[in-house]
Amino acid sequence: QVQLVESGGGLVQAGGSLRLSCAASGSIFSIGVMGWYRQAPGKQREWVATITRFGGRNYADSVKGRFTISRDNAKNTVYLQMNSLKPEDTAVYYCNGQDTWGQGTQVTVSS
Repeated sequence: QVQLVESGGGLVQAGGSLRLSCAASGSIFSIGVMGWYRQAPGKQREWVATITRFGGRNYADSVKGRFTISRDNAKNTVYLQMNSLKPEDTAVYYCNGQDTWGQGTQVTVSS
């Protein structure tokens, strides 16, 4: 079973940017759809964005226009570029593919 490892989280001021990475131990092309989710303190995990094997993208309304999901099938890595960050984006961000979850990476946006 493939393993997923997220990185790139951190502390950033409102309006700033971060780029998250999700490295897979196996082929993400064979997995197909990859996604990013997030969970804020005291809230349920929510979907952020997904990308298909050939690059089709979908975004939650709350991040549309600010976040961009991408993938490099040759590097077995999925990215989430986050711009114009807001305090309400503060959460642990998780990568998902084929019902497999990473350990998450913390993103904190200060006001």
